[in-house]
Amino acid sequence: MKHAAIVGIATGCLMLAGSAFAVHSGVEAAAIRLKTGVAEAAKPAIAIANDAEAPYCTPAFKQVLQRVLNACGLTGGESRRGCQPADVKNLASISDDDFNALFTPLRERGAVIMFDDASEKLDDAGKALIEDRWVDRRGARYFFVVARASKTGTPEYNRSLSHKRANSVLFDISDKFKEPDLDKKVGLLWLGNEFAQLGKDYCAWNVSRKDRQCAAEAINRSAFVSWVDCQL
Repeated sequence: MKHAAIVGIATGCLMLAGSAFAVHSGVEAAAIRLKTGVAEAAKPAIAIANDAEAPYCTPAFKQVLQRVLNACGLTGGESRRGCQPADVKNLASISDDDFNALFTPLRERGAVIMFDDASEKLDDAGKALIEDRWVDRRGARYFFVVARASKTGTPEYNRSLSHKRANSVLFDISDKFKEPDLDKKVGLLWLGNEFAQLGKDYCAWNVSRKDRQCAAEAINRSAFVSWVDCQL
């Protein structure tokens, strides 16, 4: 009996020693992982946009972007997925200058697709540039199409014309790429000539008609297109 008790006590001590060693080893291993980063490397990769940390994705940018997404039905399960001038101005509570500033950081990322006066028809150069920008997705979630019209004509006419121009871009993407759930990726904004008109300086952006003379009237006969990389 005494011998059995002694053996039991010895076994218990060995088990405790083993547990203590295991704990010590675990703590030491954790310390090594913290220093070497092995634990981070062992974690499964999370799919994120390549440019999720793009410099323009500041808190202020994201705040305004979120307001526009909400106002234009681009989040959640809304059936309406687009914005006309009153939606942007009133629902997003954003001024003309602030709205244009929202897209200024996307100058190199996006493109300006030009149209003829009073026309929503895309030319070959416009189609090629749209398709080039669409392919350059880099894991982004939303593709914005911001269509405008010049000052010529009534607000109602130009609102309708800019809507047709936005749809021309959407139809071109749909016909070319046949992607499912396209309406959940493309956000259409048609501003007519009532909101956020562009100045002549936008002629220096990546435009589809580089061989033609550009002025304020011409640059507003357009649709700006770009993926937005920020993670909200």
